[in-house]
Amino acid sequence: MYRTTLTFAVISLLGLTACSPTGSEETSSSDEMDAQGETTVLIATELGDITVELNPSAAPITVANFLMHVDAGVYEGGSFYRAVRDENERPDIDPMNLIQGGFGRDGYPGAEGITHEPTIQTGLTHSRGAISMGRYEVGTAATEFFIMVNDYQGLDAGQGTRNPDEAGYAVFGQVLSGMDVVEAIWGQPTSLANAPDDYQYPQYIDAPVEITEIRVIE
Repeated sequence: MYRTTLTFAVISLLGLTACSPTGSEETSSSDEMDAQGETTVLIATELGDITVELNPSAAPITVANFLMHVDAGVYEGGSFYRAVRDENERPDIDPMNLIQGGFGRDGYPGAEGITHEPTIQTGLTHSRGAISMGRYEVGTAATEFFIMVNDYQGLDAGQGTRNPDEAGYAVFGQVLSGMDVVEAIWGQPTSLANAPDDYQYPQYIDAPVEITEIRVIE
């Protein structure tokens, strides 16, 4: 939600990249998914825990990328830093309600983007509790992710959706428990204090909520 014609409100969902751990780590994550099918991860924050079920059968590339970074401990030191609500959204568009996590505008240093898996391909959608990848252009998603607080199919792929490139964002799982924690993060005070200099909307959390750990639990 910054630069380019994707404009501020959705491109900043979209905080580019994350470091790319080695190919062996990626293979390990893929093997784990093949053996276990759907994978559950715990996102531990200073406000409580969020349990998320990932869906590798629908979004194998996106899930493998996320688990690769989890395995490497990349998310330790990250935070939920952005909360989009009706009152801090763009006034010219239907509001989306979500929290965004990772490392901010530029993602994790050294990040590399992955192949985009649009909702029109996966059959997933941006419903309440969906976890999805942030990006700028198609193919730049790496570490930044967001969790939906309410349904908003405007972030799905297709004509007439929010993103001008009509590719939408890549949903790859669903919150199983901890939506109360998601909502607590979503309700944190926001302003422009921590926003990039060219950002227009007061969506950045004044005291970002630390991600203390993300780990596979089953």
